Amino acid sequence: MVKRKGAGSKTRLLKKVKRNIFYRMGNKKLYVGNLPYTSTEDQLKELFAQAGTVESARIITDKYSGRSKGFAFIEMSSVEEAQKAIQTLNKYEIDGRALAVSEARPQEDRPRFGGGQGGNGGGNRFQGGRGGGYNSGYQQ
Repeated sequence: MVKRKGAGSKTRLLKKVKRNIFYRMGNKKLYVGNLPYTSTEDQLKELFAQAGTVESARIITDKYSGRSKGFAFIEMSSVEEAQKAIQTLNKYEIDGRALAVSEARPQEDRPRFGGGQGGNGGGNRFQGGRGGGYNSGYQQ
């Protein structure tokens, strides 16, 4: 019997091919790592304007604390300007930290639900995960 892949796998394959083609053609979106936590998007726009027109700048923040995670994505108006920004600003120092500037990689597909093991801990009959262990909290 021949197994047939579902429509979902065909869609994922097409997305992957499109991402790879886009990546090989050159990318005008840049990854900026090792940012000082005090950096602002306006400061980044001003810095990257040295290499050309900045379409957007986005510092990635922790969703709970709102604090910067120390990296950002910058989108330049052309591939040539993005390459110029990489050449001129990679290892550029801000507040004693050398920036890491490179082409942004395409975002990987993530599973929609769950993933990983998560859960409430393991344990055995003496030291349980959820709900305590054997005879915990029980008085005879």
